[in-house]
Amino acid sequence: MTAAEHYVPPRVWTWDGEAEASLSANRPSAGPNHQKVMPVGEHALQLYSLATPNGQKVTILLEELLEQGISGAEYDAWIVDIRDGTQFSSGFTEINPNSKIPALLDLGGPEPIRVFESGAILVYLAEKFRAFLPSEGPKRASCLSWLFWQVGSAPFVGGGFGHFYSAAPVKLEYAINRFAMETKRQLDVLDRRLGEAEYLCGDDYTVADMAVWPWYGRLVNEGLYDAAEFLSVGDYKNVLRWTEQIGQRPAVQRGRIVNGIAEGQLRERHSASDFAEISFGR
Repeated sequence: MTAAEHYVPPRVWTWDGEAEASLSANRPSAGPNHQKVMPVGEHALQLYSLATPNGQKVTILLEELLEQGISGAEYDAWIVDIRDGTQFSSGFTEINPNSKIPALLDLGGPEPIRVFESGAILVYLAEKFRAFLPSEGPKRASCLSWLFWQVGSAPFVGGGFGHFYSAAPVKLEYAINRFAMETKRQLDVLDRRLGEAEYLCGDDYTVADMAVWPWYGRLVNEGLYDAAEFLSVGDYKNVLRWTEQIGQRPAVQRGRIVNGIAEGQLRERHSASDFAEISFGR
């Protein structure tokens, strides 16, 4: 057995900031730890984000709205590189006291509206522009159910499976097995649903698909955590079909690279022309 398997929790937990710094951008307290004003562009919608799965949800929706000709959805997207601690700045915590990306500031009304948590931002924008979210009845209930299924389920994939399988400095069999089992269960939930309908909420593409795709689509088709073989993702034929279908949408191809730090991604986005030099070959 390894030393990690012999760990006995102390009576009172304390944070070893120096040791933890290499493992996580988090800390055990809230609020700002330095002063920094967040930039503001020319559009009403100001997004502060990073091209993680949670960040991609919002930029995909914004690009889909623009694809529909909804000019009011024009936005400035400013990168928040969580490696440099911008999420703990005074300017960012004024918008999102939880210090997580993405965060949205709507300056289009008589007073600024701040919206944080990716699911809340999706609902806010969909309702604001009356698109990609049914307005009433069973379809709305289904859409919101799948949207919040993703919000509640993804931490088991990212903070659970992804962390212990890919990021943790020590490979713990128990933790990996626990979260791999849950991740595969979730993939089976999706596969069964997508065997019944083209999209999660039926015949229509909605914010639920936009929320789920950056997590589970990338997991089965783009090597998120380099775990495709480990999770036998080829077993989920319906998820693979849906993933490929959504991945071919031009708005998705644009939205998924906004606020990215890798080669071929777009660090900031202020107009459609910013994509001019980007190659979207898959």
